[in-house]
Amino acid sequence: MMYPEQTQGKPPTAPTAAGPPPPKVTFGRRTPSGRYISYSREDLESELGSVDFNNYHVQFPMTPDNQPMEVVPVDPFVSAKAEEHYVSSSLFTGGFNSVTRAHMMDKVTDNNPSRSAAATASTCAVEGCDGKVMCDERGEEMLPCECEFKICRDCFEDAVKNGGKLCPGCKEPYKATDVEEVARIARERKAITVPRISASKAGARMERRLSMMRSMKGGTSEFEHNRWLFETKGTYGYGNAIWPEEDEVGHGGGGDDRHAKDFVSKPWRPLTRKLKIPAAILSPYRLLIFIRMVVLVLFLAWRIKHKNPDAIWLWGMSVVCELWFAFSWLLDQLPKLSPVNRATDLSVLKDKFEISTPTNPTGKSDLPGVDIFVSTADPEKEPPLVTANTILSILAAEYPVEKLACYVSDDGGALLTFEAMAEAASFASVWVPFCRKHRIEPRNPESYFALKRDPYKNKVRPDFVRDRRRLKREYDEFKVRINGLPDSIRRRSDAFHAREELNAARLHRENTDEPIVKIPKATWMADGTHWPGTWTQPTTDHSRGDHAGIIQVMLRPPAEDVVFGTPMDESSGGGGGILDLTEVDVRLPMLVYVSREKRPGYDHNKKAGAMNALVRASAIMSNGPFILNLDCDHYIYNSQALREGMCFMMDRGGDRICYVQFPQRFEGIDPSDRYANHNTVFFDVNMRALDGLQGPVYVGTGCLFRRIALYGFDPPRAKDHSTSGCCSCCFPRPRRVANDDSSASRALRMPDDEDEESMALSSFPNKFGNSSFLVDSIPVAEFQGRPLADHPSVKNGRPPGALTIPRDPLDASTVAEAISVVSCWYEDKTEWGNRVGWIYGSVTEDVVTGYRMHNRGWRSIYCVTKRDAFRGTAPINLTDRLHQVLRWATGSVEIFFSRNNALLASPKMKFLQRIAYLNVGIYPFTSFFLIVYCFLPALSLFSGQFIVQTLNVTFLAYLLVITVCLCLLAILEIRWSGIELEEWWRNEQFWLIGGTSAHLAAVLQGLLKVVAGIEISFTLTSKSAGDDNDDEFADLYVVKWTSLMIPPLTIMMVNMIAIAVGVSRTIYSVIPQWSRLLGGVFFSIWVLAHLYPFAKGLMGRRGRTPTIVFVWSGLIAITISLLWVAINPPSANSQIGGSFSFP
Repeated sequence: MMYPEQTQGKPPTAPTAAGPPPPKVTFGRRTPSGRYISYSREDLESELGSVDFNNYHVQFPMTPDNQPMEVVPVDPFVSAKAEEHYVSSSLFTGGFNSVTRAHMMDKVTDNNPSRSAAATASTCAVEGCDGKVMCDERGEEMLPCECEFKICRDCFEDAVKNGGKLCPGCKEPYKATDVEEVARIARERKAITVPRISASKAGARMERRLSMMRSMKGGTSEFEHNRWLFETKGTYGYGNAIWPEEDEVGHGGGGDDRHAKDFVSKPWRPLTRKLKIPAAILSPYRLLIFIRMVVLVLFLAWRIKHKNPDAIWLWGMSVVCELWFAFSWLLDQLPKLSPVNRATDLSVLKDKFEISTPTNPTGKSDLPGVDIFVSTADPEKEPPLVTANTILSILAAEYPVEKLACYVSDDGGALLTFEAMAEAASFASVWVPFCRKHRIEPRNPESYFALKRDPYKNKVRPDFVRDRRRLKREYDEFKVRINGLPDSIRRRSDAFHAREELNAARLHRENTDEPIVKIPKATWMADGTHWPGTWTQPTTDHSRGDHAGIIQVMLRPPAEDVVFGTPMDESSGGGGGILDLTEVDVRLPMLVYVSREKRPGYDHNKKAGAMNALVRASAIMSNGPFILNLDCDHYIYNSQALREGMCFMMDRGGDRICYVQFPQRFEGIDPSDRYANHNTVFFDVNMRALDGLQGPVYVGTGCLFRRIALYGFDPPRAKDHSTSGCCSCCFPRPRRVANDDSSASRALRMPDDEDEESMALSSFPNKFGNSSFLVDSIPVAEFQGRPLADHPSVKNGRPPGALTIPRDPLDASTVAEAISVVSCWYEDKTEWGNRVGWIYGSVTEDVVTGYRMHNRGWRSIYCVTKRDAFRGTAPINLTDRLHQVLRWATGSVEIFFSRNNALLASPKMKFLQRIAYLNVGIYPFTSFFLIVYCFLPALSLFSGQFIVQTLNVTFLAYLLVITVCLCLLAILEIRWSGIELEEWWRNEQFWLIGGTSAHLAAVLQGLLKVVAGIEISFTLTSKSAGDDNDDEFADLYVVKWTSLMIPPLTIMMVNMIAIAVGVSRTIYSVIPQWSRLLGGVFFSIWVLAHLYPFAKGLMGRRGRTPTIVFVWSGLIAITISLLWVAINPPSANSQIGGSFSFP
């Protein structure tokens, strides 16, 4: 085996005058266990073995066509196809200071099935019959009628006996009614030779024939003469469809090359529209915000002036909390002043990019490419079946197949995920054509077959029932294979390990002098080689934090032209033979499995690092100008979602959009949504409001990025908002435009001359690394991501038809370069994670990444589609939900104490957008004041005092106005956002639950990280259900103890005890203080009403609350009560009934 030696990540140097140096070849062999042994050490003595550049080797396995031989001319098309087949059949591995190998796999998944006519026989054309067409002894089809109507033997005999010997197709009598006579006529017909026609005449005839065929497809049998004239460019007689130009009259043949004139000039139409909220709703909404703001100021001023001398400590705590609540409400409410809705027009997108035009005569899609990233890390907590369903929904999306590529990031390097993706790629060959043929929605097989509605509604094809039944059977078998993979991998590894132990024992018996070497238990692939990733029993070079980089092209890039499938074959065991796919495009998008290299001593930066590795690998392999990232449990629910997002990117001004964020929608949530898992207030209220400013925040999944924005470039025509006021969204004013000739804008746009290009690209290696492939792909991605220059108002556009050129074939050197950029050392001394790609340093890397883009002047768009674009799962268990909120809140605290604080934002960010990001970093700190305020009613009832000295009319009037304004604002938000009142109330309840539990812990953890440098580690949320498999919501009733439950549980018990104590004291006191009792009881009930879902969650299904919950809560409640008695001893006149003295 031989492999050429190269320098990893180092761009190739130009040949010198003396000629290029002779290639250096290192020889090696492959052991039966899959390891490679070098025969020489020339690579270790290389001069390139420095710190910055390390050697890597591309190793090609020995194959019959990979031998030293005489150079013979080969067709470039054939060689490209062979190279693609080699790439898609090889598993590429490599990494830091290690060999990059291409290992041929035994099982190859191909997405371009052959269309051999002899492979599968045609079906009978008689309606309702699935039989095979009559064939002779050589397998040749026998067509008994000259109209070539395909018919099976049974239908032919029935037509001869009972059908009057008439052909079912043309209704003409058969010339031969005997099967043997039909076979003889068929042989004679095939023996007749057809005279050859010259290529030019054949092309002209075929063009006219196809033109007439297109004219006759309208469903009527009448010949459309005028349409034929238009399509064939006819030029005779008066009333001609195309009037010849004056200079073309009399020139023979000149009319054949002209294009048809547009008789009616089509007006330019935008791809998107902004739908403003009706003024009848928005104007009162803004007015109520202003009124409540004024009332809050007056109320707080009144509270500060009117102290409670009887309980000054109670008054002081309440005033401080109310001041913070007013400030927090203002931060949350100001960005909601200008909400908007948006709509897209998919028909305009199709007309502009996928219809034949003079600039695009072939009618090929001119849409830009999209790379879709799916991230997973642990197959135990993220089941491979869920990830496989997400992959299948991506492969079946309604987007040009040749423009789509899917990358799966397996950050755990598990063989289980690898083989599950291989199974998904195999099943996609029947699932994707089935979805295209019958327009299936949704295109996630698990969700589709679990639909409770009628699956046959609006299905017009007669074979739908049969196809669905067969696909359901295929999917059930697919699930069995996926679920059986862990046991299959274990049995296989045990068998291979036992064989290795036997071989080791045999070698020991032969050489008794050598000691017995303990063989580590490896994880084996199906072809009998070691899995290069993480083993089931981890060891050196094969653990979760120590393994080589892996890239496997599961589905190779599809062909540029449409490939139709084959007819149905009853005898076929799988593939396209189980469905009739003769009119269906069976191509599949490219699917790539990626597991980045991990080594001890390197900070791999969790999900953000995995995303950046995918950005670099995809830039080299497909370089789609747009990137869609999805979590492994979020699948495409609307197959048109990519086109919806592309409408914004390709519209006028779309070159200034960094990403299009889609709302998150969830499945499997309990009907009452006990813990506000749908989060509709955030996704339908806050995000729509931010869309009216500079755009919504990035929420981690369901986001379509512009690749060039991820690279850290500034947008074209960036605006400076330093001079704009706080209400610029409502009352816009002229803004100055930044100079387009800035260095950042120059680097973003294609340079005008070579000197400018060299200046712009000279600093790229320091920012993006030393991969010349990656650096060269940046200007290409920028150009391909531009909108069409089809209107004078479109700035920085590209010419139509520029993206109809086929992409370059994928070769082994390209994949080897992709292996080098996913290595653990590649980001050293670069700006990846700092200014480029996903930003490091926070557990909420999504918010920080979006903030950096907005800070550079980009804007984002919120795309709400009629049919949900994506759907996923959310934890419905209380403990899992609290841990999820804890991670989000901890990330917000990290943002507040970092340089990503909105107080340090650049002038390119709008003022109200800064307020929104400031609220993101500040909201967890509300937990301190919220917990104190929740204890105030109990303290008031215990002490017999209240936050005010007396409940006078002024205090009650202020409370009434503030409460009424809050309710009216909620109603108007419900009107313009479309949410329901119950969803709004659930959000309010969980705001208090999370604020008294997870937010408090997040602030403490954030302070520990900032002050003491203690890092915080989070685990993935398990997506497994509860113990009861028959109950869809079994996980809702599972009670898992966590320390986060202690604060809200203590608040509940203290308030309930305080209500009982306060009522008892008031009833048995000599002079009852009913006003103070009503005030304390009212606020205690307000607290308990918000904590009701929390209490219900603790009870479980049958009251199975852990004893430790009550023990901790009781101890804390008693401690607080004794502490209160010590601080404020009871007076002598505290009497409760007779001589009983209340302590």
